Amino acid sequence: MEQSFDLICIGIALVDSIIRGFDPEPVSASGYRAESGSLNVGGEAVNEAMAAAKLGLRTGILCSLGLDEAGELILGALRRCGVDTSPVVRSAEHPTPVTTMFVRGDGTRKSITNGAHRHNFHPENYAERFSGARALILGSLFRAPFDDPAIIHAVLRAAKEGGSLVFADTKLPNFRKLTLDELRDSLPLIDCITPNEDEARYYSGKEAPEDMADAFLARGVKSVVIKLGAKGCLFKNERETIRLSACAIRAADTTGAGDNFIAGFVSETLRGASRAEALRFANACGAICSTAVGAGTALESREQVLRFLERA
Repeated sequence: MEQSFDLICIGIALVDSIIRGFDPEPVSASGYRAESGSLNVGGEAVNEAMAAAKLGLRTGILCSLGLDEAGELILGALRRCGVDTSPVVRSAEHPTPVTTMFVRGDGTRKSITNGAHRHNFHPENYAERFSGARALILGSLFRAPFDDPAIIHAVLRAAKEGGSLVFADTKLPNFRKLTLDELRDSLPLIDCITPNEDEARYYSGKEAPEDMADAFLARGVKSVVIKLGAKGCLFKNERETIRLSACAIRAADTTGAGDNFIAGFVSETLRGASRAEALRFANACGAICSTAVGAGTALESREQVLRFLERA
């Protein structure tokens, strides 16, 4: 299959049922109230692909969807954002995962997953669908399908053989737990890994962000970006360390902020921006995402992000 992608995102696709402002006090024997409820497409690969396409990258996605209404909802949203869905795998055997998300007033959230999230499709069997892209995002490392060392290594090897830059977002484990040492053969194939502070602490066992980054660098990862929420972000490689403050916003929902961050960082990196410029742009993408409910709601275009940065 002939392809000409700037970016391919690989990972989970799902539908988020977002309940905002949940009141735990029942109003009847079986009834509760919330401020609002909405359905939003999600999953790290979906969020990243939609954001990257809005930012102007030729973007494709490799994920697994069921032959169900949730899958159709995701495909429609991806296509409306300009994402090429030709690499998507459809399966009658496995339903599209649906997550229930409870969002607090300050934008933080808790989620409920189910058995459909256990399906671990095999992207390494579809290397022809992602090889040759300028960049690849694993969204997310340590979650299906990237909670299996053999799958991780096969995908990374195929990506590097095709000449792709490899970016890996991360998540805390939900079903299968991996350690950094179990991925010792794969981590040197990653050009940049982007955990948030909690994830970096969990996998590194360290408390200070610089020490967290060093734990990944010591295992061969080329560079690390640790997303620090309201404290901004930290970039580190063997040659330099960059700290940037967060953008000042009123957060409505932080769902997908990290996914929008990495899409922005990849977008500007592929355009030849300096690391500091790419990080500043990424910070803005994450901030804009957080101003509305849903991971793909607020971010509209690269021009919007540039205007946001001018005002900031």
